[in-house]
Amino acid sequence: MAKQLELSPRLRLLADWVPLGARLADIGTDHGYLPAWLMLHGRVDAAIASDLREGPLAHARATGRDCGAEGIEYRLGSGLAPVGPEEADTIVIAGMGGETIASILADAPWTADGCHTLLLAPHTKAEVLRQFLAEHGYEIRREALVSDRGTLYPVMEAAAGEMTLTAGQLWGGARLLHDPLGDRYIIEKIIRLMSAIVGKSRSDRREDQEKADALREIVTALLEMREEWRHANCP
Repeated sequence: MAKQLELSPRLRLLADWVPLGARLADIGTDHGYLPAWLMLHGRVDAAIASDLREGPLAHARATGRDCGAEGIEYRLGSGLAPVGPEEADTIVIAGMGGETIASILADAPWTADGCHTLLLAPHTKAEVLRQFLAEHGYEIRREALVSDRGTLYPVMEAAAGEMTLTAGQLWGGARLLHDPLGDRYIIEKIIRLMSAIVGKSRSDRREDQEKADALREIVTALLEMREEWRHANCP
């Protein structure tokens, strides 16, 4: 009997955003839960699960075998190197820092050719990823927050396009004005930044003081964004 597969809230949101009949590439697949679930539910026509390391890829193969998910291709390699532009129209990159996701996309500029949908879920440094997307020919079409084991994660759908983001949007979300978790997300960002400001302010180094001033400007932008969220969501 095939093993039942349940997705975490973060992976379930990503699965819900994968277009029906997509040709999927899951980069950094880890245990391969997402492509296996999508195949089992007939949501995708094809799926590639790739990972940088053989260990996680072996786990992904075991997931597919134990769940009875057939037709998944398992590939070893860095980032999008194992995937050809014509092999996938939907690319998922999740469970990494925003800087790492930005680096993967920078090494695969064909992802901004207008033929690919990117589903991105950074664990950290989401502001770095948003800035990269804005500066390299991508547009964030939609964004949502998901609470997974008590932590908030942003999930973004991006594709070729143009966008300009304010400092508040870079740090507080490009498309989160009406997200029910938006206020909590902004508050958590402010708290972390205020802690960093306190640390920098204790230093006598000029560069630390300048960094503290720059962080204060970001906090001001986030406070303004929080007011926008409150006006949009509170009666």
